[in-house]
Amino acid sequence: MMGHADESDQVQSRRLGVRPFGLALMAVLALVWAGTATGSEIGEADVSDPVKQLQRARAENLKALEAIDSEAFASTSALEALERDLGALRSDQQAMEDAFVASAARRLDIDSRIAAGETSLTGLSGRQDTLRRSLIDRRTVLAEVLAALQRIGRDPPPALLVSPEDALASVRSAILLGAVVPGIRSQTEALARDLQELAELRRSIAVERQSLKVALAENTAEEERLSALASEKLALQAESERRLATERSRAGNLAERSAGLESLIARLETEIVSIREAAQATRKAEAERQLQIAEQLARARALAAATLPDKNLIAPAYAFSTLMGALSRPVDGETIRLFGAGDGTGNALKGEVVASLAGTPVKAPVDAWVAYAGVFRSYGKVIILDAGEEYHVVLAGMDRISVRTGQFVLAGEPVAVMGETRLAGAAALALVTDRPSLYIEFRRGGQPVDPQPWWKVDTSSGRASNDT
Repeated sequence: MMGHADESDQVQSRRLGVRPFGLALMAVLALVWAGTATGSEIGEADVSDPVKQLQRARAENLKALEAIDSEAFASTSALEALERDLGALRSDQQAMEDAFVASAARRLDIDSRIAAGETSLTGLSGRQDTLRRSLIDRRTVLAEVLAALQRIGRDPPPALLVSPEDALASVRSAILLGAVVPGIRSQTEALARDLQELAELRRSIAVERQSLKVALAENTAEEERLSALASEKLALQAESERRLATERSRAGNLAERSAGLESLIARLETEIVSIREAAQATRKAEAERQLQIAEQLARARALAAATLPDKNLIAPAYAFSTLMGALSRPVDGETIRLFGAGDGTGNALKGEVVASLAGTPVKAPVDAWVAYAGVFRSYGKVIILDAGEEYHVVLAGMDRISVRTGQFVLAGEPVAVMGETRLAGAAALALVTDRPSLYIEFRRGGQPVDPQPWWKVDTSSGRASNDT
C-alpha cells in the first residue's frame, strides 16, 4: 500500500517537473542569513550576464553596421560610376544617331547623283545613237566624196594640156567638189565635235561612276561600322542599366538593414539602461529589506530583554549541539518521509515529513528566535527558527502561524496549527498525501543535516522513528 503511494508520488512529481522543497527553502535561508552586501552581490550576479550579453550583441551589431556602411559607401560609388558610364554611353549613342542621320543624308545625295548620272548617261547614249545613225546615213555620200578626193589626189588633171573631154570632166569634178566639199567640211567638223563631245561625256560618266561607286562603298562601310558600334553601345547600355538596377536594389537593402540595425542597437542600449536601473533598484530594495529584517530582529530581542529579565527566556538555555536525543517532534503523527529518502524527482529529501491531523498544534522543538514567519511562494506558510550555533529549524505545511519574525519562543511553545489540507506546496515536493503533513528540516551553516539524532527515543507513537 505504501509502495503504491510512493510510486504515485513519483509519477505526480515527474508530471509537475518542479524542484524539491528543500532546495527552494535554501533561498529563504540565504535571504535570512545574508547581509546587505550579500544581497547586493546577488543582484549584481543576476543582472551581470544579461547586461554582458546585451553589450556583446550591441558590439556585434555595431560591427555589422560598420560593415554595412562600408558596403553602402562602395555601392554608392559604384552607382555614381555606373551613372557616369551610362551618361557617356547615352552621349555616344546620340552621336551615333547624329552620324546615322548624316550618313543617310550622304546616301541620299549619292543616290541623287547616281540617278542624275544615269539620266545623263541615258541622254548621251541617245545622242550617240543619233550620231551613229547620221554617220551611217551619210556613209555612201562621204565614201564617194572621199573616193573622188583620193582619185584626184592620186591623178590630178593637167592644167594646160587638156583634152576637151578632160576639161569637161575636170569642170564637172570642180563643180561637184565645189558643191560637196563645203558641206562635207561642215559635217565633218560637226561630226568631229560630236565625236569629241561623246568621248568626253563617256570619260565623265566613267569618272562619275567610279567616284559614285567609291562613295557608295565608303558610305556602306560607314553604315556597317555605325550599326556594329550602335549594337555594342546598346548592349553596354543594357548591361550598365542592369548593373545600375542591381546596385540600386542592393543599396536599398543595405539602407533597410542599416536602419534595422540602428533601431536594434537603440533598443539594446535602452534595454541595457533598463536592466542596470532594475539592478540598482533590486540592490536598493534588497538592502532595505535586509536592513528592515535586522531592525526587526534587534527590536524583538530588545523587547524580549525588556519584558523578560531571565536570560533563559531570550536565549536558548542549552547549546543545540548538546540536545541530541532530547528534542520532541513539533507535531504528533506518523513520519512518512525520512532524511535522504527519494523525493520522487530524482533527488534526496533534505528533511523529513510527518503526517498529522487537522487542528493539531505545531510546537517549537527547541528554544529559538523566529528568523522568518510567513508565506513563501507556493509552499504555504513557513517558519524558520534560529537555534544558535548556526543551527536553523525549518517548518512548513501549517495552516495558521501564531508567531512573528523576531520573536523568541521556548521549546514546546505552540507556533502554528495544522490545517485541513495536505502539505502546502506538496505538488512541488512530490509528497502527495491524503493527510495534512508537516515538513521538518534541520540546517547548520546553510547545509541540511539529518534530524533523527536529535529526536527522543520514546516519541508519542512509542517508537524511535516512524519509518515507513
